[in-house]
Amino acid sequence: MTAYQTLHWDAKTNTLILLDQRTLPHEIRYVTCKDEHQTAEAIRNMTIRGAPAIGAAAAFGLALAAYRCAATNPNEFCQRMEQAAQLLAKSRPTAVNLQWALKRVLKVLSTTAQNVEELRHLILQEAIRISEEDIEINKKIGLNALQILPQEINFIHHCNTGALATVDYGTALGIIRTAHEHGRRVFVFVDETRPRLQGARLTAWELQQLGIPFKVIVDGASGFVMKRFRIDAVVVGCDRVAANGDTANKVGTYNLALAARAHKIPFYVACPTSTIDLNISHGDLIPIEERAAEEITHIEGMPICPPETSVFNPAFDVTPAEYITAIITENGICYPPFIQSLSNVVQASGYPFR
Repeated sequence: MTAYQTLHWDAKTNTLILLDQRTLPHEIRYVTCKDEHQTAEAIRNMTIRGAPAIGAAAAFGLALAAYRCAATNPNEFCQRMEQAAQLLAKSRPTAVNLQWALKRVLKVLSTTAQNVEELRHLILQEAIRISEEDIEINKKIGLNALQILPQEINFIHHCNTGALATVDYGTALGIIRTAHEHGRRVFVFVDETRPRLQGARLTAWELQQLGIPFKVIVDGASGFVMKRFRIDAVVVGCDRVAANGDTANKVGTYNLALAARAHKIPFYVACPTSTIDLNISHGDLIPIEERAAEEITHIEGMPICPPETSVFNPAFDVTPAEYITAIITENGICYPPFIQSLSNVVQASGYPFR
């Protein structure tokens, strides 16, 4: 386990404790969520972020709703849980893990539970299972990646996909961590990842904790770094994968994929199968969240643009499948044609409600 916890359930108070990622790396601070409204706001304002982490947080958000719900009639209780799920689902639209986790928790309401107390217990236990499974899934992703990584490897990594973006361990950064822990000689070029600087603030901090050597670069330097240095792989996470392999990830990923193709460098996407959305045929159908202009016009509250500057601030972009070498999941490595290989790994996950 990592020394810090991204999120955990406090069984004594029935509350959700989140590591506040807005204050890292300068301050380690935890936030307590007491109901689904506070959880939804924590997801929306990026107190917690990263597709697997917000999925787990949303699941615990339903558990909070269950413990705060005063209904004694099971039917009324289930209606309240549906309402809470709708609230949580709206907190961030692009990451499919959020909806996936909510659907999975709501599925326990169709059991033969006899009373509200039993339903509360089932909801919490399912949220705990999602949280615990995420750690093992991430470790499997890292182990699966070892077979395609050389003994000495220089990575470029975008955004943050480590323990902070998951319940623990990480997806794309988990691959880097696994390689390091298995004796591979690893070096990482870390995109700063504008506008919220998750690479410079969070990934750099995690790599320091892990003792993995790295350098932070501005996002626009990646092509020059590929030309100047030996880069063996680009590895990124994702928030949603369409059935054809088109992948939504933190904005700037598409540019990185184009640069990797120009320099003939493998471009790998790491994700749990819960991030694969077979109901969306291609990337143009993935909803892309647009965030506040202040994320671009200000840095730590200080304005950097002229007043009333117009801004387009998509939080994500979509990398076409043709630029992706492979998608690495806990159930194996998917190669083109992704329409078949992605379907195979989703079926292997055994989630009947997808």
